[in-house]
Amino acid sequence: MKDLSVIIVNYNVSYFLEQCLLSVRKAVRGLQVEVFVVDNNSVDGSVEMVQRRFPEVILLANKENLGFSKANNQAIRQAQGKYVLLLNPDTVVEEDTFCKCFRFMEEHPKTGALGVKMMDGAGLFLPESKRGLPTPWVAFSKVFGLAAMFPTSSVFNRYHLGHLHPDQVHKIDILAGAFMFMRAQALEKVGLLDEDFFMYGEDIDLSYRIKEGGYDVVYFPETRIIHYKGESTRKTSVNYVFMFYRAMMVFAEKHFSGRQARLYSFLIRLAIYLRAAIAILVRAFQRVTPLLLDGLCLAIGAVVGEKVVPDPLPLGITPMWGAYLAVWLGSAFFSGAYDKPGRLYRLVSGMLWGSILLMAFSSIVSIVGETNKKHLLVAVLVGLVGMTLWRLIWHFRSYGHWRFGEPKAKRIAVVGSSREVKRASVLLRQAGAQKPLTHLEPQHTPADLRQIKEVIEIYKINELIFCGKDLAVSQIIEWMVQIHNSAVEFKILPENSTYIIGSSSKNARGDYYALHIEVNLLNPYHRRNKVVLNSLVSAVLLMLSPFLIWRIKGKRQFLKNCLGNLVGLYQWVGLKATATPESKPAILSPVDKVSNRRISPAAARQMEVVYAKDYTPYTDLVILARNLSNLGRSI
Repeated sequence: MKDLSVIIVNYNVSYFLEQCLLSVRKAVRGLQVEVFVVDNNSVDGSVEMVQRRFPEVILLANKENLGFSKANNQAIRQAQGKYVLLLNPDTVVEEDTFCKCFRFMEEHPKTGALGVKMMDGAGLFLPESKRGLPTPWVAFSKVFGLAAMFPTSSVFNRYHLGHLHPDQVHKIDILAGAFMFMRAQALEKVGLLDEDFFMYGEDIDLSYRIKEGGYDVVYFPETRIIHYKGESTRKTSVNYVFMFYRAMMVFAEKHFSGRQARLYSFLIRLAIYLRAAIAILVRAFQRVTPLLLDGLCLAIGAVVGEKVVPDPLPLGITPMWGAYLAVWLGSAFFSGAYDKPGRLYRLVSGMLWGSILLMAFSSIVSIVGETNKKHLLVAVLVGLVGMTLWRLIWHFRSYGHWRFGEPKAKRIAVVGSSREVKRASVLLRQAGAQKPLTHLEPQHTPADLRQIKEVIEIYKINELIFCGKDLAVSQIIEWMVQIHNSAVEFKILPENSTYIIGSSSKNARGDYYALHIEVNLLNPYHRRNKVVLNSLVSAVLLMLSPFLIWRIKGKRQFLKNCLGNLVGLYQWVGLKATATPESKPAILSPVDKVSNRRISPAAARQMEVVYAKDYTPYTDLVILARNLSNLGRSI
């Protein structure tokens, strides 16, 4: 029997997984440990990375995404450890984490499950390290913000047990699924993870069953881990809201009964609709705000024009001015003025094209006279000045400089040996990032922290990179906690890795530096043009259908395809060999560019990669022209 079985479920986060496994490799020393990685059909090279870099790992490569519970259960059924650890791939463990947890469990045989102190990528404590049972009152307090208003209250914040000191050992109710150190004997008694939970809620359910089985669930802060993606990562996602609260309903239906179950169900349903509505409103507001500000600037421009131009257009909330604003803002939208990163030339281009369209329309229909054109010209010029000013001010407040479109300038320092510092500099250059301003080679004495703080102050450092080959994870975490500077972001360069990984807070997704490859098909500008092209092509094909339909195989399906593309349900040309569940169904694929040849699956995937990388609307038109007779193909 092994001392410990570590189980990591991975899905498309090879860069995090690599760093996690490197930390696990150091933490297993002194114990008999087996490590499982269950990959849920990742497409980012995770399987190949594990096979190449971690031959000691037991790899289970699934052909589909089974979800968190099923994937963990796969490995648990094969595990030989006295203890089982469920570990997220976006974590980094200290070198003594496993030994300390093992020792505590050995000394406390009534403990069935244990969690540790979790820190985010900025070195801040994650409150979800210790949680209470989500009873109706606890759920109510969390959903309606009482827990956030009274974070240390034993009455209002029992979800995160805010009244319990984060540096003391406590018996608690619920552990976070990111780190669950469990006694195999307890799992045999209470059962494995409930596979009715696909992604969220399974940790709550399993913790609850372990307590019901007569074991203690313990929060153990004497060792720490970094967990890059905290619980707030996707709170503005409607999908997250529905999945999380649906999991809570599964839990309630399973463990509560009678009036308590009905009350809980009501609260959860209320939470679903409330949080979903908030998420939708927040996202809509974020997207609409730039348009509203630009519309306001154009309206101010119209007012100014009315004062300075003889015989101006009448002002007011009228269909005429509504049409003018719609043309200007629509042209700006399709020119990419609202895409990130922002570019002023896109805004100018959009306003220019919008003005050309309005002037051309005015001349053709002879409705607007020469003076009115001057009014429109003044409106767009003044509006353009206002639109530029608010963008520059917003950018300065966000990034501290006036170079619109450029992110906040990185002032980077690297802590590590000269060899690792050089490697970090090469990776930063390959990723297109700024080179380090300075570096510091640690002497592994108390003076290191003081020198790091001095470097941050003297060079105004806002990003600190730690070299994992030269520093212990425990030392890195301690420095992150001690520095505690909100203006400084931390990243780690793992040993022999090509990624530099970090996260600015629990509310931000983990990010990383790597060699940047531009994929045109993911660019918002090209994606938007692709949607417009699909609709325009469909409209043209429908108009020409009386002449074309005799050449097309599958005439009824052809009309269905045209209508589907017209309303955005399908796409004429898209990915098939590399499609994801989120991809729209495609009639044709890049393979159809050489339709007379038989293509192997590997070659088809390669062609689709090239298509995505170099995509232009012209590519779609070429494929469509070569396959007119196949436009009635079934999806």
